[in-house]
Amino acid sequence: MSAPLESRVDRTRCVGTGSCAATAPADLTLGPDGRVQLLTPTPVQLDRLTEAAEFCPVEAITVHRADTGEQVVPAW
Repeated sequence: MSAPLESRVDRTRCVGTGSCAATAPADLTLGPDGRVQLLTPTPVQLDRLTEAAEFCPVEAITVHRADTGEQVVPAW
C-alpha cells in the first residue's frame, strides 16, 4: 500500500496560466485573483493533479507524502 499523498500550492509563485485548473478540475481552480487554489488537499484525481504539477511553469503545485512531507511531484 502506498503512502497517502497531499497536494500543496504556492499562490505567490502562481502566474495564472490556468492550464492546471483545466488539467485537474476536480482538484484545482483559479480564484478570483486568477491564481490557483486547491479544492481539497487530498488529491481526488491523482493522475491529473500530477500532470498539472509537472507542467506548471513555475512549480507552484506540488504533491507530497502525507506522512513525511517528502515532495514526490514534481520530482527533484
